[in-house]
Amino acid sequence: MHRRKVLWSLTLLPGALLLVPPGARAGSQIEEPLADSVRTALSAAVANSAPPVPMFASTEARLAHLRWLSAMSDHLQSRIQVFTDRIEFLQTVWYESKRAGLETSLVLGLIQVESAFRKFAVSVAGARGYMQVMPFWCRLIGDGDPAKLFHMQTNLRFGCVILRHYLDVEGGNEFMALGRYNGSRGKSQYPNAVFAAQKKWLHTP
Repeated sequence: MHRRKVLWSLTLLPGALLLVPPGARAGSQIEEPLADSVRTALSAAVANSAPPVPMFASTEARLAHLRWLSAMSDHLQSRIQVFTDRIEFLQTVWYESKRAGLETSLVLGLIQVESAFRKFAVSVAGARGYMQVMPFWCRLIGDGDPAKLFHMQTNLRFGCVILRHYLDVEGGNEFMALGRYNGSRGKSQYPNAVFAAQKKWLHTP
């Protein structure tokens, strides 16, 4: 039977730690041996740097991006209520998904399913942050500090790089790659949930 995941959102309160279950499916990637060349490539891919200011080939391309940002902000308002936080999050998801060669809508769908857009979400398996990255990835391809997975850009970069890696391993098959991401390869529940969530984040300029 597929191991049920329970996601907890950590919210710091004065003198206490509040655990709130959002009812999402937290991911639990399985640690697999990596060839040295793959480890080196993934380590280079997650090397941290601030996202540059987006550059567009034309005014229309920039306007299309701004229309996307406005539409996505409206969709996300109930989950991330502070406007500046919401825009920063969306800009970073856009940048990291493009950087990894992923569909931004797919990444947003995955985040919705994994953490319900909770920055400090932690699963019972120990997966952390927006994209529910397992701490062992910090040891394999990072600097060994899993606390950094609660940093927005770090979490999104790790998550996008890992999903890209799984897509490459699965020859571009999104269904199988998403199963790997969740630790349920070959089962339909998780990929189908992400694909269903993805539809909300599709945008036609």
